Amino acid sequence: MRAWQVTRLGEPVDVMELADVPTPAPGPGQILVRVLAVALNFPDALMCRGQYQVRPPLPFTPGVELCGEVVTAGDGFAVGQRVIGTPAATSGALADYALMDTADTFPAPDVLDDARAAAFHIGYQTAWFALHRRAGLRAGETLLVHAASGGVGSAAVELGLAAGAYVIGVVGGPDKVRVAHDLGVDLVIDRHAGDFVFQVKEATGGRGADVVFDPVGGSAFERSTKCVAFEGRIVVVGFASGVIPSQAMSHVLIKNYSVLGLHWGLYRQQDPDAVREAHRELTKLAEAELARPLIGERISFDQAAEGIARLAAGDTVGRVVVTP
Repeated sequence: MRAWQVTRLGEPVDVMELADVPTPAPGPGQILVRVLAVALNFPDALMCRGQYQVRPPLPFTPGVELCGEVVTAGDGFAVGQRVIGTPAATSGALADYALMDTADTFPAPDVLDDARAAAFHIGYQTAWFALHRRAGLRAGETLLVHAASGGVGSAAVELGLAAGAYVIGVVGGPDKVRVAHDLGVDLVIDRHAGDFVFQVKEATGGRGADVVFDPVGGSAFERSTKCVAFEGRIVVVGFASGVIPSQAMSHVLIKNYSVLGLHWGLYRQQDPDAVREAHRELTKLAEAELARPLIGERISFDQAAEGIARLAAGDTVGRVVVTP
């Protein structure tokens, strides 16, 4: 079968190579799927560089999120069924076939096509746990979303709107402003046009944002501490800026806000039932057309390395999906 492989560490376009490799055989608790679509993720670039917390041995096949068709049945999954999730640790998604652990496999929502189904798992699960499990977002609260036109940011926007929050989205550039408006963001702020702190305070009558969803880090986090509300919650989701902030705890104390971490992958290990319950709730939102992944690009299999590079550079909106 065809598979992209990383043979040495570096930038995706330099280290990813197309190869012909044997089709993997499922082990206990696994199924084999034919890959229908792969949603690219920032960790794909980090893994190519050797900068991610998970470092598979070389060579490895990247791709951490897919929609597939079951080839070998197992543990409640039937041949021909469409499924989504993360591939097994020994099997990347950027291949014709992939292995999936049944514990990390979920039925694909019928209302979503292959590309949107592939992009439905990690981003929406991350946003769900950040907003509902960690921050306890309530109807009527103000939600500030950084990178609101990105993959996980757009998911947070949709879930915030579905929860009845007033959503403020921060983006970079006029094209991304238009995307955020199309998503239904109540107030869109272009960070290139000035500091968002003033606009957030103005929009909230000086109170600030009750919940901040931050997948960016760096100055986005630092400035968010200036416009978070009394008893507000900042959820740290990632560091797409490449800068991990360090916050003075005296400021947290004086302003009486919380900084919450969200490592969604830990829920797969510590509370898998919560992940399955979140999938059920998210599927209901998809069926109600309240959760519909934003697909910025659909690219061919041979364009995967360039797609990961554009994603890592911040040159994309929504999700980039590979269709083998």
